[in-house]
Amino acid sequence: MMEQTAKNILDSKQNDVIVEISHLKKTFGSNEVLKDINIKINKGENLVVLGKSGSGKSVLIKCLVGLINPDEGKMIALEKNISELKIDELNSIRKKIGFLFQSGALYDSMTVRENLLFPLRDLKEISKEEKIKLVEEALKNVGLEDTIDKMPSELSGGMRKRLGLARTLILKPEIMLYDEPTTGLDPITSKEISELILEVQKKYNTSSIIITHDMACAKITANRMIVLKEGVIDAEGTFDELEKSEDKWIRSFFE
Repeated sequence: MMEQTAKNILDSKQNDVIVEISHLKKTFGSNEVLKDINIKINKGENLVVLGKSGSGKSVLIKCLVGLINPDEGKMIALEKNISELKIDELNSIRKKIGFLFQSGALYDSMTVRENLLFPLRDLKEISKEEKIKLVEEALKNVGLEDTIDKMPSELSGGMRKRLGLARTLILKPEIMLYDEPTTGLDPITSKEISELILEVQKKYNTSSIIITHDMACAKITANRMIVLKEGVIDAEGTFDELEKSEDKWIRSFFE
């Protein structure tokens, strides 16, 4: 049986551009974090972003969802220019873009059930019973059916990460943004989360940006990788291509 990887999942998908970032620039004071970023992401593609701390990886994805306003550049997601959207239009697009934060961003005062119901609160067109079914489906997708009445504090770090992903997926986003999805997890749990990212790609045909320092995660999930250095894209290619690079700085990620 062929091993499941991001590459062979993508091979069968149609390559339509779903995200296009052009000449993106962002400066904080005298710190020019992003100088001239140009990226295209196809439907169903996982793009891994590498870079040292402070290289602008998180700034990149926060610009894409309108959490940070860029100084220059254009960001097209789902055929919409993010920078030109009014707040109600931006919120509508955000419902189609899932964002998995490093911490999982769970509400500690809410049960697992309540955490997953929260994103559904404004959906008047579906009944309470249908919302509960969506919650149960989302938990089943991440293997947490038995935790529905637990509090987040009762869950392990890996389970909290899965719960954060379940809550993000409950609205079935077309684009997923993962910010260090395996940080703080042991190697076995990290591998499980990486494989879960593949399952999300396969089941929902999502297009994803994955920010990670975890090269094992990158190897499992990446269709393509870019490396940020001093505000620009220093290298681009598959995991295998970059691993064979003769550039010492790029090779340092793999050592």
